[in-house]
Amino acid sequence: MSRRPFAAVLAANTISIAGSSVTLIGVPWFVLQTTGSAGRAGVVAFCATLPVVIAALIGGPVIDRIGRRRVSAVSDLVCAASVGSIPLLHYAGVLEFWMLCALMAVGGLVHTPGLTARAVLLPNLAEHAGTPLTRAASLYDAVSRGARMIGAALAGVLIAFFGAESALLLDAATFAVSALLVGAFLRGVPAAEPQPAAGKISLAGYRAELAEGWTFLTRAPLLMGITLMVMMTNGLDQGWSAVLLPVHGREALGGATAVGLLVSLFGGFALLGALLYGVWGERFPRRAVLTAAFVLCGAPRYAVAALTDTPLPLAVTMALSGLGAGMLNPILTTVVYERIPEELRSRVSGVTTAGCELTMPLGGLAAGLLVDGLGATRTLLLFGGTYLLVTLSPLVFPAWRTMERAAENSVESGSAEVSRTEPAPRGSAHAAPAPRPSAN
Repeated sequence: MSRRPFAAVLAANTISIAGSSVTLIGVPWFVLQTTGSAGRAGVVAFCATLPVVIAALIGGPVIDRIGRRRVSAVSDLVCAASVGSIPLLHYAGVLEFWMLCALMAVGGLVHTPGLTARAVLLPNLAEHAGTPLTRAASLYDAVSRGARMIGAALAGVLIAFFGAESALLLDAATFAVSALLVGAFLRGVPAAEPQPAAGKISLAGYRAELAEGWTFLTRAPLLMGITLMVMMTNGLDQGWSAVLLPVHGREALGGATAVGLLVSLFGGFALLGALLYGVWGERFPRRAVLTAAFVLCGAPRYAVAALTDTPLPLAVTMALSGLGAGMLNPILTTVVYERIPEELRSRVSGVTTAGCELTMPLGGLAAGLLVDGLGATRTLLLFGGTYLLVTLSPLVFPAWRTMERAAENSVESGSAEVSRTEPAPRGSAHAAPAPRPSAN
């Protein structure tokens, strides 16, 4: 047993996600500073996230053929080039709005396969390190939350003192370091290398594998319910992070530093929530914890931002929301891994990830257009009310009651539902392996 590959993936995720958190604030702020338009910020968010859906849908089958280590490293290198080009072209005085949209689209296209490639290794690396999957999933999510906390605080300081361009250059550097870690320390890990069983790449093979992933998903009501709910909340969260929070910060909170600190506070308490769930979470019913956490992390921050124009009430709300958000991914990751056989993980995750991210392009675009048309306050209330209705669904639909089933029964029943018209290649979920909320 060796913990080095697992530690390398944790380090790569920490560095990469910290840099991405810088860009999460830096790009909307850069657009607002250079154009003054919330609508244009929404257009950039749309261009950045639409390719994510495409990549998630087609990425599952190709990840195992190319190799999870290679996909992760190449993804990070391309992201470094696309993000780093934005400030360099701006400094040269040649950056056009369409160029910004195109560069963000390139980054979005390759970023999700890299995240998925690392995430689907989690069960293998946990077993290799002698760590229980529930604890590994909690640790994986905890370091991601901590990275977001650090990156958001750093973004606020960098933007305030050096400008958004410097923040984007830092993100490019973090992608390069992440690629180096994965490329060096996952070499020789069997699950990270190309899988012989995957066969040759063909359009017919893609269709068959995606169809099998879709068939598995549609015959698993709980997984379908998770995918649909996270699809809706991810779209709303994208509107919050890409448009609504930056606009509110610029108009009412005093600038990028306040926004960075709020996101950092959210991330810090999300880290605490993930750690608390890792220690005590399995003692409580999953459905009750998931529903309470989702309600806490969603609608309140929209309502408080709409009704107040000072940082303190929103800071308290963001802390409580982060506490709830930190408990979500460990629950969802464990539930999904219990129900998807290892050999199907990549293809099923391609479908679930695409589904979960389907509304993200529309969320950012809708938020930008609604702010320009209705104003920030009404848009915040509209998004918050929708969020509340969506997150109450586990209390309404019967499929959610099956979250408490034993892992062995779940996997066996799930496996029996899959159409086996062709040999099963090897397998991937959210941004991730499982459907993963993007609240931030």
